[in-house]
This record gives sequence, C-alpha cells and structure tokens, in this order.
Amino acid sequence: MVAVLALGFILPALFGLQRYVIIGGSMTGTYDLGSVVFEENVPVEDLRVGDVITYVPPADSGIDTLVTHRIVERDGDTFRTQGDANPDADPWTFQLDGETQNRVSFHVPYVGYAFIALGDRATRMAVIGLPALVIALYSLVELVGVLRRRPEPTDEDAAIDVPAQRAADATRTPTAGTGV
Repeated sequence: MVAVLALGFILPALFGLQRYVIIGGSMTGTYDLGSVVFEENVPVEDLRVGDVITYVPPADSGIDTLVTHRIVERDGDTFRTQGDANPDADPWTFQLDGETQNRVSFHVPYVGYAFIALGDRATRMAVIGLPALVIALYSLVELVGVLRRRPEPTDEDAAIDVPAQRAADATRTPTAGTGV
C-alpha cells in the first residue's frame, strides 16, 4: 500500500508535475483542505480565465505564502484571481515573473493530510521510529526463541569428544622452564 502511494507521487514528478498541499479554505468545494494539487508548467501565454494556478501574491498583499486560486480576469500580462469559496476576487492584480507558470492539472483529495503530518518532526519520528522498534523487538524475540530451542549436548556427544581430547593431550610434550 505504501509503495503504491509512493509510486503515485514519484511518477508525476518524473513527468515534470509539481505538487502542492491545500492548507486553506479559499478553494473549498473544488479543492478541499488537505487535497494535493498536481500542476504542470505551461507558458504564461497559454493561461486563460478559468485556469487554476499556484503563485506568490504581490508583496504589498500582505500574503507571503503560495496561493492556489482561479484566474478570473486577464488583461494582457496582468492577472486577477479568486478563491472558489471566496465571495469576491482577490484585491490585487499581478504579473507573473517568468515565461512559464504552474497550472493545476488534477488533484487527489485528503492525501495532503499525510504531508502536513509528516511536516512535524515528532510525527516523522513516530512514523519511522515505531515500526523500526517493533521490527527490532520482533527480531530479538525470534532470536531468543531460536537459542532456547537449540538442543543441549548429550552424554553421547560428550563421549565422542573425550577420545579426541585424550589423543590430543597424548601428543603434547612437556616443556622445561628455566628456573631463576
């Protein structure tokens, strides 16, 4: 299951798609909180009214995070956007700096909650550390079980070893030490 989810997010990156987690409510109804939007990089001249883009609003807007909103007006190189759940268009207009811009291609609802949770260090440690601890404890229990099931040497095993030891002792010669 984890491999399928990982593949589902690695493959789009291989095709040049960006992904963003929706963390606000301005696009509710279209892209709910916790959705992941996947975006393709397109030429700015291809953007049309109705397209949804992710961008950094102008500095004087007071917003310093990425915003995912729908284009509601375009006048040449100047854009105005609006969140689908907002009653009014954004109070700013803006121009895009580059020749290309990310435009939403598709989304996956709720999966973004996992990204949000994994942004927290304690959660990441729990997600990685707890399974590792369980695997280590399971391995230790299995090892102890194998060691307990190992057969003890029998008297017959000891009898086999005794003649071999006597033969080895008989071939040794005592060495003389020097006394002082």
